[in-house]
Amino acid sequence: MKPFSHLAIQQFNVLKSYLETLDYLFEQLPMFHRIGAAAYKADLNNTLRIAELLNHPERKFRSVHVAGTNGKGSTSHMIASVLQSAGYKTGLYTSPHLKDFRERIRINGKMIPGQTVIDFVNLYSKDFERIKPSFFEWTVGLAFDYFANEQVDIAVIETGLGGRLDSTNIITPLVSVITNIGLDHTNLLGDTLKKIATEKAGIIKQGIPVVIGEYNDNIVHVFIDKAKETSSEILFADKNLSAVKNPPSAALPDFSIWEGKNMLYDFLQIDLTGNYQMKNVLTVIQTLRVLKKQGVSLLDRYIREGLNNVKAQTGLMGRWQIISQHPLTICDVAHNAEGIKYVVEQLSETPHNRLHIVLGMVNDKDITSVLNLLPANAEYYFCRANIPRALDATELAKQATALGLKGKSFFTVAEALQAARKNAKEDDLIFIGGSTFVVAEAL
Repeated sequence: MKPFSHLAIQQFNVLKSYLETLDYLFEQLPMFHRIGAAAYKADLNNTLRIAELLNHPERKFRSVHVAGTNGKGSTSHMIASVLQSAGYKTGLYTSPHLKDFRERIRINGKMIPGQTVIDFVNLYSKDFERIKPSFFEWTVGLAFDYFANEQVDIAVIETGLGGRLDSTNIITPLVSVITNIGLDHTNLLGDTLKKIATEKAGIIKQGIPVVIGEYNDNIVHVFIDKAKETSSEILFADKNLSAVKNPPSAALPDFSIWEGKNMLYDFLQIDLTGNYQMKNVLTVIQTLRVLKKQGVSLLDRYIREGLNNVKAQTGLMGRWQIISQHPLTICDVAHNAEGIKYVVEQLSETPHNRLHIVLGMVNDKDITSVLNLLPANAEYYFCRANIPRALDATELAKQATALGLKGKSFFTVAEALQAARKNAKEDDLIFIGGSTFVVAEAL
């Protein structure tokens, strides 16, 4: 960030601390993860005005654009980790954050400095008061400006919501990536898979290759038609590639990647232990192969190193994350039916005596679909994350009880987790989830 002049300091009411700056932003700008649909801007007008104000930073670095219903965060972090291992100065933009706003904007795994956030807000606060952006629109501007000023070699950019009208969709990437399509945010993106797929397909750009993580017969035509319209090469990762787990031989499971009968990689390891990561890794490998064709130097050893060090190199949290042992305590940010399905499968495979589930959800999700997937033989601790969108714990408990899930409701995540830990024996399993914001408070 270029330092601003004393004249600018005198002209504006200068914010001096990082926490003061965040408080200002939370108070001034509508924030989707707190209030939901009211913060969603269904056009790119504000983002384009911000880009013009900042002299179009999005044109000053190469990028990879990642959308999807589930897995886009993990996929983005894996791609970024490999690029870092290959020696590229790598930007990474993701959302939401779990513990610190600065998690959203990283270069080579390091969060944006707090002072940079302060300086940016002080310099442009009057402009933003005129433009009236959402919190997300403002944050995209900050991220792109930071990546441009720091001259990153390449940035991995995760969409926030949808794709076509998402604020990140002003970039022209090297490759567009769509992990999968599921029924989520139906009040904003549409109530059918086809409508949601159409929104996600909106990130496909003219002549830019696109990788689709999961082939779905019901909506494949949406992506094929869009790719034809934009003259874009389209690749379906799980049609082209397959992953096969090898017999357990180490702390981390290893696997091989095949293209038909041709083995591309053997004894690959990733430090993300959720079973669902096997789907994401196919999307990652397919994307890396596209980048290699475009001149990005990615030797096999960098791919191996990057996948094996995702958490250490990028700071990824909340994906089947073990936060303590005895009792084994795991959290995961899965928050819709598609994501919860994989979590429940892995819970059943994880050795334990009794299962305790600390559960909270937001009020604009399909609550019933998620609750129907959860095991009836668990003890539940229903809670409410400290955000306006969170569903009241008593209401969640009521809906869960009607579906055969038994437990008690608590005012806070901390109280629910404390109760679960008090009740659990050493050989029990505690799972924390249902909402990104429940996991954030648990961490």
